[in-house]
Amino acid sequence: MSISLRSLILLPIWISMAHIQQGGPDEKEKTTALKDLLSRIDLDELMKKDEPPLDFPDTLEGFEYAFNEKGQLRHIKTGEPFVFNYREDLHRWNQKRYEALGEIITKYVYELLEKDCNLKKISIPVDASESEPKSFIFMSEDALTNPQKLMVLIHGSGVVRAGQWARRLIINEDLDSGTQIPFIKRAMDEGYGVIVLNPNENYIEVEKPKIHVQSSSDSSDEPAEKRERKDKVSKETKKRRDFYEKYRNPQREKEMMQLYIRENGSPEEHAVYVWDHFIAQSAAENVFFVAHSYGGLAFVELMIQREADVKSKVTAVALTDSVHNVWHQEAGKTIREWMRENCCNWVSSSEPLDTSVESMLPDCPRVSAG
Repeated sequence: MSISLRSLILLPIWISMAHIQQGGPDEKEKTTALKDLLSRIDLDELMKKDEPPLDFPDTLEGFEYAFNEKGQLRHIKTGEPFVFNYREDLHRWNQKRYEALGEIITKYVYELLEKDCNLKKISIPVDASESEPKSFIFMSEDALTNPQKLMVLIHGSGVVRAGQWARRLIINEDLDSGTQIPFIKRAMDEGYGVIVLNPNENYIEVEKPKIHVQSSSDSSDEPAEKRERKDKVSKETKKRRDFYEKYRNPQREKEMMQLYIRENGSPEEHAVYVWDHFIAQSAAENVFFVAHSYGGLAFVELMIQREADVKSKVTAVALTDSVHNVWHQEAGKTIREWMRENCCNWVSSSEPLDTSVESMLPDCPRVSAG
């Protein structure tokens, strides 16, 4: 039987409480005091002391993983799939390791979009200054000039970025399952221009600036000797506080702040921005969307804000497990009618592929994804 570190920390206190509760009134006071002590223990902070450093490799090779010829992530030495519980009973550390690997995979997929799919990385906002936060999308060479057809891909919410459907599938299954690359390659083979949106890249993170509090003695008329004495006490106090903070929370991470990207601060804003500055300017007679999960909601929001324009350019929309809701989003009757004719939502179902699935909403047909 394995006992968790958390249990080992609390075991002596639980035993003490069990003995005390068998006593009289005086013992009850001790029980109350112990309960108060227990409530003051920050177990999450305490357990960080036993974590290895949150210092992870910044390359796949550093993690000792690589994608094989089937696009599966495998350990370089053992050939085994990715293991989440790399360290027993250290869930937070394992999660941080998983997130660090995920960031590397995001950059890896970006490289594949440029090298394998020949897409161009386009910075947005298009008129951004050198110093302001920026995002980007990916486009094929002919995305704006192809006179016939244009394919637009929108992923869902969460940690996924341009070119991905699901990070979990990339790590645990393969690149074909978790990325948009098969869609992009087939679209290009069939003569489509391609635009890949990046709706979750809404801000950049920077470290919060440290606030320097000016010493009250700096602006006072106190004698120099008294001022020096106060400064010495202040420095000693800061030294003790810093030492205590380092002991209390040795794994303290940097405090970050978010700087939002102009006109792209949400997936919905991003969809409208890319429509206005790219899709609406394209030469394509027929525009097609593939939108997954929250991407479907973003598309409906785009329709609400640019209804006439969308109807004039968009031929069909393939939704996959879309989370849009025409009632909550207040989509009008004309939008709902257009969606019934031009959209289809493939949803998770045990029914055979393309079997009709009942829907409570009066918008587009729902069919099984198989």
